[in-house]
Amino acid sequence: MAIFENPNFDFLKWRWPAVGLSLFIIAAGAILMTIRGGPALGIDFSGGTILLVEFDVPVTEDAVRGAIRDSVDESVVQLAGEASDNTVMIRLPQGGTEEGTSLEDGATAVEAALRQSGIGEPTVLQRDLVGPVIGEELKQRGVSAFGFAMLGILIYIGFRFRFSFAAGAIIAVAHDILITLAMLTFFGYDLSLNVVAAMLTITGYSVNDSIVVFDRVRENLRKMRRESFDTLVNTSINQTLSRTIITSGTTAFAALALFVAGGEVLRGFAFTILVGVVSGTYSTIFIAAAAAIVISERRAARRSKHVSGGDRAASNPKRRAKKARARVRA
Repeated sequence: MAIFENPNFDFLKWRWPAVGLSLFIIAAGAILMTIRGGPALGIDFSGGTILLVEFDVPVTEDAVRGAIRDSVDESVVQLAGEASDNTVMIRLPQGGTEEGTSLEDGATAVEAALRQSGIGEPTVLQRDLVGPVIGEELKQRGVSAFGFAMLGILIYIGFRFRFSFAAGAIIAVAHDILITLAMLTFFGYDLSLNVVAAMLTITGYSVNDSIVVFDRVRENLRKMRRESFDTLVNTSINQTLSRTIITSGTTAFAALALFVAGGEVLRGFAFTILVGVVSGTYSTIFIAAAAAIVISERRAARRSKHVSGGDRAASNPKRRAKKARARVRA
């Protein structure tokens, strides 16, 4: 229970190993994403058809692929949920320019092929049809939502606290999004509207967590004026640690319950929330604080250099006389 009663951990000691670990995960995700030809977009963005089909007998992915091979040119078949559920998800890419007709015809052909295959009696639990125009519009709106969210966060924190804190929060949010994208790539989840909604949720969660620490830093700036900025930030993280762990833990348990019992439709959303909560807590302690310290130190060094340069100029008699003559002419 030491983490709840006057914790005194040296978190900043591990900030650079933590940054290195994050960069490794992000780089690995980017490489895997490049190998696969980009992020796996769900039909919300790429357009296409998804059928969730339940059978009355156990089936395999290969059996379903063989049953629909002659009906569609291309498809992705995978088991949905547990093997005992006898449920298969069939994804058909956008096959034509006519939004409604081509999508509906593909879904109908697959359903007919499954009924004639003899591998079991199929029941269509869910059918999602998204045309290419709608998919492109949803993609643009998703990018715009992220852009406006980042801009609003930067303006608010920069006005409410200081620029270094705002930059640290934005870097932490970018870290959380990139880590989440990497984990989605590792575990084979598509980027859908549900996942985008979860990412916007963890964006707000991460910023809120960072603001709690930054607010304590601002309070301690008045109480610990003789301490270094590193010590002040580390103390603030320890003082808010119990709040951070309790909030993150309760949110993580709720997301885990949703992941386990929420069904296939909500699994991507719950997985994104779960990864984002863990990453957001991690980035608040290590990434946001480290970024704020580095930016604050660099800005202080520039101000110190500027002031020292001004003092040297003021101490030079020739420069003082030149400035005086200029004022007289003015």
